[in-house]
Amino acid sequence: MAKGKIKRLMRERGFGFIAAEDGREIFFHQSELQNTSFNALKEEDELEFDVAKGDKGPKAENIKKIGQE
Repeated sequence: MAKGKIKRLMRERGFGFIAAEDGREIFFHQSELQNTSFNALKEEDELEFDVAKGDKGPKAENIKKIGQE
């Protein structure tokens, strides 16, 4: 699994972007969150996730907030 921190949240639209450890910016949608709610997230929260190919670039799937089970 990849790791990164939330770079930007677009709360009204239900998605955001993760700054991955490898330097990429990864899109994520709230529907891919596994152990937390979208409203509980804040910028700089640490996440782990799988990276998949999206229509416009990499996207995060199976997202888990680190430090929360």
